[in-house]
Amino acid sequence: MKIDFNKNNDGLVPAIIQDASTKNVLMLGYMNEEAYQKTLETKEVTFYSRSKQRLWKKGEESGNILKLKDINIDCDKDTLLITVDPVGPTCHTGTDTCWGKNNVQTYGFLSELESVIRSRKENQEDEESYVASLFRKGINKVAQKVGEEAVEVVIEAKDDNEELFLNESADLLFHYLILLQAKGYMLSDIENVLKSRS
Repeated sequence: MKIDFNKNNDGLVPAIIQDASTKNVLMLGYMNEEAYQKTLETKEVTFYSRSKQRLWKKGEESGNILKLKDINIDCDKDTLLITVDPVGPTCHTGTDTCWGKNNVQTYGFLSELESVIRSRKENQEDEESYVASLFRKGINKVAQKVGEEAVEVVIEAKDDNEELFLNESADLLFHYLILLQAKGYMLSDIENVLKSRS
């Protein structure tokens, strides 16, 4: 698709910058055709600075460049989604993003669940918490539960009851997340191992 740089009178199109790994939005900049071509040539994101009225390579002073991974054009051909590997913080204020958010990998609801598990691990005296009770019983009990749930997933995989299979799979994943934290790890540690193998 061809970018429509002439849609606006200023010849600029918005460029949304997204981390290729975490999928977090890092910043918004603007590109004219020259900045776009420069980005393609150098594989480092270059914008058109509206305040400086010139091309501006992100990180030209700080060294916090944005290494180009991919560029996508929206359906109206007037907005870019640029995925990058950031080198250092993206915002000029020193934060990871221009919204003051940390650029960390999240896994949606699973990250929320990890937070709850961490809270239960830190507050093991909670007598009403099943997760806290597992942590109190120690690593052997947690590992045993993962083994039991894994066997139940295998059994249900061989049957035709999809609801039971999904429920046992959820139990396995839940207990595995507990085991990870019992060993001092998180999902991100497993992701790093898998990335190193790809």
